[in-house]
Amino acid sequence: MTTRSLLATALVSAALVGVGGGLSACGKKTETEAAKPAGAQQARAVSITRVETRSLGGGFKASGQLIPREEAAVGSELSGYRVAQVFVEEGAWVKAGQPLAQLDNTLLRAQIAQQAAVAAQAEAEAKRVTGLDGQGILSQEQIESRRYTAKAQTAALAELQTRDRRMTITAPVSGRVLERTVRPGDVAGGSTPWFRIARDGLVELNAEVGEADLANVRVGQPVQVTAPGGATVSGKVRIVSPLIDSSTRLGRVRVQLPLNEALRAGGMASAAFGASGVQVAAVPEAALRLDAEGASLMTVDANNIARQIPVKTGARAGGWVQLLDGPAVGTRVLLGGSAFTLDGDKVKPIEKAAR
Repeated sequence: MTTRSLLATALVSAALVGVGGGLSACGKKTETEAAKPAGAQQARAVSITRVETRSLGGGFKASGQLIPREEAAVGSELSGYRVAQVFVEEGAWVKAGQPLAQLDNTLLRAQIAQQAAVAAQAEAEAKRVTGLDGQGILSQEQIESRRYTAKAQTAALAELQTRDRRMTITAPVSGRVLERTVRPGDVAGGSTPWFRIARDGLVELNAEVGEADLANVRVGQPVQVTAPGGATVSGKVRIVSPLIDSSTRLGRVRVQLPLNEALRAGGMASAAFGASGVQVAAVPEAALRLDAEGASLMTVDANNIARQIPVKTGARAGGWVQLLDGPAVGTRVLLGGSAFTLDGDKVKPIEKAAR
């Protein structure tokens, strides 16, 4: 064999050895990688948070009518007497017991004087039979009759005197006169009130709230009320009605307001309700997954395996959503990228603090 042939044969042998070694090394690497768990190859970093207990109530607006917090309707208990004077006008501030109107008591005073004389005479007649019981001078029936007549006449006088005191119509409470319907010369009688008084002048909002929002309203909850003129006052919920109107599906909420000249009974106002303080299970909206089957969350178990859990949601506020039905408080859930994570995937969770 020539020298050139020997050299070629040596080069081919060396090449074959190198290729064999490379294939052997490659085979060893593939076997090592195959020995690794499949989950370790697929695990990727994901951001997670937890199901929390938060306050999501409130944060809605409503409107309604301004009404007196407590209203007193004032009229006359008597009938047939002419109104002599009216002392106050609408808008006036009055104190409890202050005269509002005066009926003409000229005739009544004369009746009182006459009745006083009759009562005095009857009392004198009754005194004359004192100590005559069983003496035979007068029959017991006559004696009892004089005593009864004296009592009856005294009672009749007291009734007229009571009527005279009621000839002056007074304010039952301190407050502001909202309405006055009586005029001098009118005759007392009927059921229509002569005056309407807002006790202490206080007005509150009778807000109409939707059935869904009403569930989040609590007594003492802060409310910002805006009057028609633009004035804004701070109030709080005083009463939440237990009744829902069957036709409108609205409930009533009475909002207590401070004394303010801009608030006029009968006007309309709007209200912005603050948080109710009701604690509910909630997650950030970014954790929610929506598809054809509805809402769900990707939870992460103790082994860092992702599990898809269907949920039912409720109120939303501030980037959070209430869980009516779903995982328990404290459960880890994926924040973002859940669309790229499948049920059963291995993940590497990186927990982020909720805001």
